[in-house]
Amino acid sequence: MIKLQYNYVMLTAVLSWFAAQVIKTIINAIRYKKFNPERLIGSGGMPSSHSSLVCSATVAVCRMCGEGSVEFALMFILAMIVMYDAMGVRRAAGLHAHEINRMNKIFAIKGITTLDEEDESVRKKKKELKEYLGHTPFEVLGGALLGIIIAFIMPMEINV
Repeated sequence: MIKLQYNYVMLTAVLSWFAAQVIKTIINAIRYKKFNPERLIGSGGMPSSHSSLVCSATVAVCRMCGEGSVEFALMFILAMIVMYDAMGVRRAAGLHAHEINRMNKIFAIKGITTLDEEDESVRKKKKELKEYLGHTPFEVLGGALLGIIIAFIMPMEINV
């Protein structure tokens, strides 16, 4: 029997990210009754693919190096930063984008223009801000659990 070498940590993390993106796309299609291909690569939504990726990598490193290793400590710290950022700064930026888009629609209906919109070239380039940026705590938890499960399901080595 031959042991096939592969990068368990990398493959587990990428697979977790991909699974989260596919699940996110399916949930979005069911919710809005329309397939949106942007959801396959976009951020935001349920489950968090960022959380899935870092939690999967963290568990994979723990399984390979042990919970007392420096590698696990670094991955754990990175995972905490990524998940905190997803629920904090990125979520706030998405909420701000939503409100700015809403205000711009109201301005357009009422015929109000800003100083930069008086320039025709600026008006033509204007587009909505992206609102899917961050996550609710529930979406982060969903991504984290998905990543942890995938890391435990994936074999650390493959025997051929």
